[in-house]
Amino acid sequence: MTTDRLDAPFALARFHDADGAALGLVVGERIRRLSTEDLGAPSLNAFLASPDWDRLAALAEAEAEWMPLADVELTAPVEPRQVLQAGANYRQHVIELVAAGLTNNSDRTPDEARAFAAKMMDDRAANGEPYFFIGLPACVVGDDVPLVLPAYSEVHDWELELAVVIGREAFRVSREDALDHVAGYTIVNDITTRDLVFRKDMKEIGTDWYRSKNAPGFLPTGPFLVPAPFIDAGHLNLRLELNGKVMQDGSTDDLLFDIAALISGASQTMPLLPGDILLTGSPAGNGQHWKRFLHDGDVMTGSIAGLGTQVVRCVAESGR
Repeated sequence: MTTDRLDAPFALARFHDADGAALGLVVGERIRRLSTEDLGAPSLNAFLASPDWDRLAALAEAEAEWMPLADVELTAPVEPRQVLQAGANYRQHVIELVAAGLTNNSDRTPDEARAFAAKMMDDRAANGEPYFFIGLPACVVGDDVPLVLPAYSEVHDWELELAVVIGREAFRVSREDALDHVAGYTIVNDITTRDLVFRKDMKEIGTDWYRSKNAPGFLPTGPFLVPAPFIDAGHLNLRLELNGKVMQDGSTDDLLFDIAALISGASQTMPLLPGDILLTGSPAGNGQHWKRFLHDGDVMTGSIAGLGTQVVRCVAESGR
């Protein structure tokens, strides 16, 4: 686990111990175990329902059995009951995709196609709604788990994303009140099998997000859950390197629908529960853009400013 820089005064993490996964408080390069008495709640999600950050701030200053962070193996810092994902939510990325299609399938020049696509996106932001689909919580793992690339495809792709961690339950909330329901933020790499996104046997059905995004381990998450008060989520840089080469380098400044709009929109259908995660979309630079997909032995290093870094190692599926 590479932790990179954690600018926040403290963060939450989960780490392996003899009894399974334990909750910990991270301060700098140290971590201490948090008991339910320390937390003041019976579980992480119960704490997130009404997070008492002042309580944790006091624990961050207290004498305790601190351990070097490098001496523990971190796992996913969240235990969501629901995973919501936003698609087509980085303005420039979507403009590039739409413009490429228009250039290839019409007599528009590239500049005309981009101008047309930009107007479409501005109209969508002003008058449209976010696009959501759901993921399986069982796919949420830490980067302690290698990413097994299923043998049924050779086009597995990466999508680095900022993920919102829900605090107080959100149901049909307004955009104005939406951020009151955010407990914190973490990193997720939303893995996608590209050739399974669209059904070949019945094109009228459209996208198949279950098969294309929900193989085991397809949501590497973490390393930290950073409290919302410490993060300006509207202005964060996202960067993904594949074997040391920069593939994605974007900013949440470019979100088509901001975090408040996403939470409000997602909450209109189903209550968002404490500990749930809401992925906000991915900037340009995935494998489909580069015409280069994941292989056995690849290493993805994904970082978001203030949230640390995750290192995901890819392995081929064995015995297939």
